[in-house]
Parts: sequence; C-alpha cells; structure tokens
Amino acid sequence: MRLIATVAAMRETSRGARREGKTMAFVPTMGYLHRGHLALLKEAKKRADLVVASIFVNPTQFNESEDFSSYPREPERDRKLLEENGVDILFLPATEEVYPEGFQTTIDVTGLSEGLCGSSRPGHFSAVATVVAKLFNILRPDVALFGEKDYQQLALIRRMNADLNFGISIVGVPTVREHDGLAMSSRNAGLSPEERKAAPSLYRALSRGRKLFERGERKAEAIIGEAKGVIENPIELDYLEIRDSETLAKIEEISGEAAFAIAARLGKTRLIDNIILKEK
Repeated sequence: MRLIATVAAMRETSRGARREGKTMAFVPTMGYLHRGHLALLKEAKKRADLVVASIFVNPTQFNESEDFSSYPREPERDRKLLEENGVDILFLPATEEVYPEGFQTTIDVTGLSEGLCGSSRPGHFSAVATVVAKLFNILRPDVALFGEKDYQQLALIRRMNADLNFGISIVGVPTVREHDGLAMSSRNAGLSPEERKAAPSLYRALSRGRKLFERGERKAEAIIGEAKGVIENPIELDYLEIRDSETLAKIEEISGEAAFAIAARLGKTRLIDNIILKEK
C-alpha cells in the first residue's frame, strides 16, 4: 500500500492511473475503522482496478457542541487494516493540505441538507459537501462508496455529484450491524456500558415500524408512533421520521419507497440509523 500525504502527489498519481487506463474506486473515511468501512473496501475492490482510501478528520463538520480533538483516532491500526484489506493507496493529508491559508469557498446542497440531521447540526452538511467535492476533484475517481447508515449524507452527495457534473458512480453500501442490531459507527466507542445496552433499541424501533408497514400500514404517523414505544432510557430522541427516499421530503403516507430515519443522543454521543420501507 502506498501512502500519499500531499494534494499534488495524489493528483499526479491519479493522472498516472488514468493514463494507464486503470479505473479507481474511492472510499473516504475519518479513520477509526470498523467492519462497516471494511464492507466499503470489499465492494470497492469489485468495482475498479485501484482502491484508494482517505483518512481525514474534517474539522469543519464538527459543531461547537462536539469536540473535534476527542474524535477517536488509531492511525497505525487503521493503516494496517487498510493494507490487509487490499487498499492500493492511502491518502492521508494534513489539515493545511485540504484547507490552505485563505480558503473560503463552501458548497451548499439546499433542500437535502435541511431537516433531519441538518436541523440539529447547522453547517454540517455544507462542510461535508465541501470536503467531499475537494476530494473528488483531487482524486477524480470513477466510483466512490459511502455507507447507507448516513442516509442523508448519501442522498446529498448523490445530488451534488449530479448537479456539479462530477460524473462519478456513487455507490451506497448497506449498513453493517453489531450482533444486537446496533449500526456500526466510530461513535459507538463513546458509549458508557449503560448507554451501550440501550443503544440497540434504536434499531428495534425501526424494525417495529417496519413490521407494521409489512402488515399493510402506510400512514407515517402510525408507524412512527408504534416505533417510539420501543425506545429505551436514557436515550434522548432527536428525530424519528419517514421521508421520501430520494428527495427526503416529509410524507404522510408511504407510496413506493421511503426512508425511516432516527437520530438520538445517549449522553455525549449522537447516533443515527435508518432502514428503507419499500412496497413489494
């Protein structure tokens, strides 16, 4: 595995790969890798000649209530995992490489960034869109892979990719879960034993709602009401909503396909999850 730390070297390496006719799959991460990331890498290997992963803890997407400095980091472990899982290139830029002095440009994907996580994390999705656009421009990959756990983020990146004519194939990879259903996340490491015990009720809530949907219920309010009854203390619910799976617009009745999404706080840790409700 080759390690690249500068934008100039990464750009030149990408150009060289294209000159040789090689295709490139890109998996952007913030490190502290888990099985969810490894699933992205496995899928990436199926889709291109070269797999490039990046590790960059993006400072601009952390709100004031979040502590950027406390985000979990295990760089040596991450490098070993990436190499063991077939990554060809690790792009590991410093903050000043991504945001040079005088940087002041941002990208807003309006509409999709509103509501859901956008309500409680102002500016977050602008920061995500901006850093992903920068990485896309540096690498120029053929395909980029993202986890479906971050559903709003995935929808937003798909829209940005289409609107700004990047021409990249954006692939969503299904959520990887712990044995008790909890969606795998780097943030799970911040849960206390009591919080970790309660956390799987987020997925149980979504599953309860899905069972009602499978029995024929199509009213969003009824499905949400059924799901709320499963959520355990000390969980503080941020939102539990059913949205159109493409536009993320609020819907009162499900027709076709919808995203059933949840976000909650357990102490200092904020967790998100979702499932798709789809008519057969």
